[in-house]
Amino acid sequence: MQTLLVRLVALLGLMSRLLETSALTGAPWGRASRVFLSPSQVKDRRLGLKVKDSNFTLGGFPSLILAGTIHYFRVPKEYWRDRLLKLKACGFNTVTTHVPWNLHEPRRGQFQFTGNLDLAVFISMALEVDLWVILCPGPYIGSDLDLGGLPSWLLRDPKMKLRTTYKGFTKAVNHYFDELIPRIVSLQVQEDGPIIAVQLENEYGSYHMDKKYMPYVKKALVTRGVKTLLMTADTGQDLTGGHVKNVLATLHLRSINKATYETLSSFQGPSPVLMTVYTASAPDGWGALRHSLDPHLVMRDAREMLAFRFSLNFYMFHGGTNFGFMGGSAPLHNYLSTVTSYGKSWPPAAAYYGALLTEDGDYTPEYVTFQELFRSVTVPSHNLSPNEVHRPPQPESRPRVVYKPVAATYYMSLWDALPYLDEPTLSAKPVSMEKLSVNQGSGQSSGYILYETAISSGGLLTSRGHVQDRGQVFLDNLYIGVLDHASTELTIPRRSDYEGSQMLRILVENQGRLAYGPDINKERKGLTGDIYLNKSPLRKFKIYSLEMKPKFIQRWAPDPGLKETDQSRGH
Repeated sequence: MQTLLVRLVALLGLMSRLLETSALTGAPWGRASRVFLSPSQVKDRRLGLKVKDSNFTLGGFPSLILAGTIHYFRVPKEYWRDRLLKLKACGFNTVTTHVPWNLHEPRRGQFQFTGNLDLAVFISMALEVDLWVILCPGPYIGSDLDLGGLPSWLLRDPKMKLRTTYKGFTKAVNHYFDELIPRIVSLQVQEDGPIIAVQLENEYGSYHMDKKYMPYVKKALVTRGVKTLLMTADTGQDLTGGHVKNVLATLHLRSINKATYETLSSFQGPSPVLMTVYTASAPDGWGALRHSLDPHLVMRDAREMLAFRFSLNFYMFHGGTNFGFMGGSAPLHNYLSTVTSYGKSWPPAAAYYGALLTEDGDYTPEYVTFQELFRSVTVPSHNLSPNEVHRPPQPESRPRVVYKPVAATYYMSLWDALPYLDEPTLSAKPVSMEKLSVNQGSGQSSGYILYETAISSGGLLTSRGHVQDRGQVFLDNLYIGVLDHASTELTIPRRSDYEGSQMLRILVENQGRLAYGPDINKERKGLTGDIYLNKSPLRKFKIYSLEMKPKFIQRWAPDPGLKETDQSRGH
């Protein structure tokens, strides 16, 4: 998420600011209003989630939303039910999930909604375990994903303006929504499903490049059958830029103060307060210190917000894993790639977003603490006595297994593999991976890309910032060094034992496109411009696409070019 995410220091004065809020609204903050209705407690779900003055209502009765975010695409499908049951057992009544366009349409016009991407099954499963759903279909979702969940093939258009009404972007969004939205309309609460709200985009107030864009997204959803409550989500200072008429504005928590509430009230009047992103920490990045949190401060803040009848969404309840190359990066400290773990990794002390479950779905001490908090503040619904409040059993922890070491039996060096690859692209100048003609014209999204060009002398190799993100430089098969965001020059030796030209090779790794910010339109990877040797631009490149996806890896086994490792020979 962006830099506008909560910093705990900003929460230290929360109590006094909440008192300001209550004074402004005159709202009754009593215990009787802290009801968290679940689907099984609502006789007529089709009435949906409504806004009535400063309250939410479900089935016509006042209710708060207590949600936790789980990204179905970051959790193996086999574990979805386990994670949802643990969310329910903790005391939540809603699951929030985001929909990554880049995973569902990895190539233009080719859609994937099966396996770990079977969104309809995940939503239906949430209802089976008695949870509501808040759905965030984008098209941009952030979520620390590569390009914020937008597909990289959009960047094949040199004039592309992401997150605007630029025709090339809206045409692609319309095609995507034509596939996505029909899959979820029957799962809305009005159709007796669990989806009670749909979020438009994500923190557009911080981007705000096109005032016509958010109304366009609203229309794109409504005309395709979205009938449930619509909402936007922004930080306090960005509320106006992200607001859409007749759409509920919600908050990504940084701080709540009188000015924020007055801004919110100025364009939507009295309304319930929903913290769409309440989080306890910031994302970790490769090469940076890990973030930590004080669970006591987090608990205090949550207790105070619940006491003042705020609805909230805990981001993340369970983070899961950035499988493959799905993780993005942040424009912090020049450039910071998101780590593979998107939840608490083992041991639990290694925190990431303060998730209440570890990356592998185990309980944390904070889970138990929050479970006790939610039970202490929850009161029965209007139709249930205290003894009838549903308390689902807490699922048992899954047994741990120690697996034997995996011994690699075969290997092939990159240089030996080159003759077996698809024909390289021949180009006078460097070409970024997005603009390659691979993948039926959708370009290369992730992985590595190898550039080869012949040189006849050594000297100073200069990237001028055109290596995105990390380039390992070789002279023939000899490793020379690295060019990246921080290192832009490298001395290339002249090999005295070699006459004629030598092969300069630059193996560039895409470490994840920016997940947010105004520069996402520039996020092309590989060599994005000229590379200079002794101030002269290099020319005549062979370019190999190395996506490193399962099909790419599987093509080598078995293959006569593979060599046995020492383990396979019993050494």
